[in-house]
Amino acid sequence: MQYRELYRMGKARLTEAKIPEAELDARLLLEEVCGTDRNDLLVHGDKEVPPEQCDRYVEYIQRRQKREPLQQITGYQEFMGLRFKVTPDVLIPRQDTETLVEEVMRYLHDGMHLLDMCTGSGCILLSLLKYSNDCEGTGCDISEKALKVAEENAEMLSLNASFVQSNLFENISGKYEFIVSNPPYIPTEVIPTLMEEVRDHEPVSALDGREDGLYFYRKIVEKAGEYLYPGGMLFFEIGYDQAEKVSSLMREAGYQEVTVCKDLAGLDRVVYGTLL
Repeated sequence: MQYRELYRMGKARLTEAKIPEAELDARLLLEEVCGTDRNDLLVHGDKEVPPEQCDRYVEYIQRRQKREPLQQITGYQEFMGLRFKVTPDVLIPRQDTETLVEEVMRYLHDGMHLLDMCTGSGCILLSLLKYSNDCEGTGCDISEKALKVAEENAEMLSLNASFVQSNLFENISGKYEFIVSNPPYIPTEVIPTLMEEVRDHEPVSALDGREDGLYFYRKIVEKAGEYLYPGGMLFFEIGYDQAEKVSSLMREAGYQEVTVCKDLAGLDRVVYGTLL
């Protein structure tokens, strides 16, 4: 089958399945299978695609029709200009989370010690280590499978990082200049309303913030001070409607200069403060 015809078939099937951005997903999956780029559709649309690549593309389209996330099909996601491996055991890195990384980088100096709580794929910690010099980083997560993915990402990026299986601070020791976290923050009752790609294919344990979505913020704020150097900073990603409550938790725990930052969509996305 010709390249252009294969693409049209994929786009039609995804459109029929009411997949968001069906046209884009059909093209990206075809490029993944064939090792091509977007120009090939315009310039080489009449080239014949080998049968084995056709079969693989049809398989990918079928998986996407069933609402399996694109990133789990391809096995990776771009984040902060880096490529991270993803599996069903970790949350797929989101562009919104780049706001958290960028905000931390405003204060990050060479040689600092960082703790990434609920590290998942490791995308936050590893991005910070990649774009700094001589910093030391530890990522912790309750999920052994998630930590395995994070370790593989560190190896692929040629970065030295420590990863610890821990229920929050349970197995953490030492002191850090920065503690960073994108914890589970979706209220339990909201989980069933999420998109199928998220609800059915990403780890619920990394999404569920318990009854009001604030459980992990309370737990982290309560203990973080024991692991921060004087003047250390605590950074959180938050849900769009959680800025006031998380800010209050931090102020009540003694954090100063508590600040809220918005993402590119203009939604509250990051809260951080300094413990003097």
